[in-house]
Amino acid sequence: MRNQLSLVVVLVAATGLSSACATKGLVRSSVAEVNNKVDALTRSVNESDEKTRVIDARLSEVDKTAQGAQGSAQKANATATAAVARADSAAGKADALEAASKRVVYTVVLSEAQGNFALGKVTLPEDAKARIDELAAKIIADPQGAFFEIEGHTDSTGTSAYNDELGLKRAETVKRYLYETYQIPLHRISVISYGSGKPVAPNKTRDGRAQNRRVVIKVLT
Repeated sequence: MRNQLSLVVVLVAATGLSSACATKGLVRSSVAEVNNKVDALTRSVNESDEKTRVIDARLSEVDKTAQGAQGSAQKANATATAAVARADSAAGKADALEAASKRVVYTVVLSEAQGNFALGKVTLPEDAKARIDELAAKIIADPQGAFFEIEGHTDSTGTSAYNDELGLKRAETVKRYLYETYQIPLHRISVISYGSGKPVAPNKTRDGRAQNRRVVIKVLT
């Protein structure tokens, strides 16, 4: 009987020890599995961080390249603009030098005293057009690289600023007529307004003011 009791105790102890060992093994297995998952997740996060760093670096390079291209384009545009400005300036100087070397061969005066520009008006009357037509016919017959200088003048009525603008508008009206009717190149026509600054008669009389309201066309060859 005592031997049987001892055997039972031994079996119970063995069973308990076996259960404890099994539990510890399960725990170790679970911990190992969790650790593996953590390690895998850590590697995944590290790989994602590395990819992000690579993408950021590439984006930075692309941004720098874009900025460089934009800077180059701006410099090229500025260079082109400067080149055009220099070309225009050179062309203007060449035209000015050419005009300065020429002599006046025809002068036509369009004034209200001759039935042309009226007080405060810039419309080109038919009488004025007829006189311009006569002048253009002479130039077309023997052009010789003619230049046209068109001066706008007014009487003393009104402010200086108003008269300057009015004189310029009258001169521009004649310029437009020459260009649209006879295709005179615009670079061969210069206009200027003297306003009331160069009267040819006293502004104290009606007739004198009528003479001062005028456009003078000078042809140089």
